[in-house]
Amino acid sequence: MKLDEISEQSRFWIGVVSESHVKIGEQGGFAQLCHGKSAHLRKMRAGDWLIYYSPRTDMSVGSPLQAFTAIGEVIDDQVYEYRMSESFVPFRRNISYLPCREAKIRYLLEQLSFTRGKRNWGYSFRYGHFEIEREDFLTIADAMLSHEAIGSCRSEA
Repeated sequence: MKLDEISEQSRFWIGVVSESHVKIGEQGGFAQLCHGKSAHLRKMRAGDWLIYYSPRTDMSVGSPLQAFTAIGEVIDDQVYEYRMSESFVPFRRNISYLPCREAKIRYLLEQLSFTRGKRNWGYSFRYGHFEIEREDFLTIADAMLSHEAIGSCRSEA
């Protein structure tokens, strides 16, 4: 992917999900946010971009990670239910993920408009999903997709 070829109409989003759940989404080619609620997924449109931020390796007992862990493009406008169990039927949408590297946020804090100069930079991540500016997206994407990316390569699923 060439970052300068992204559509001018694209919007850019951060989703906050544990790394283990991100990997499941990557393997399945879907996004699931905010405990399976549909509202956040419905804000995104085909051609938009999603970057996952993972505060921890696992949802409740995982180790701290604080890294961007996946990047992908929304490929259609379909939000759909997926039965995971009798009592849990979350909403999902289809994402085309790119092979990438994990990028630790600590190296990007002063480069991103939503964290720069903020002592409590993690506050915006508490909402689970939020829109970011194009320049912030490009900064994070460059760290995740370049050969000099911070962190270790993940294998392609």
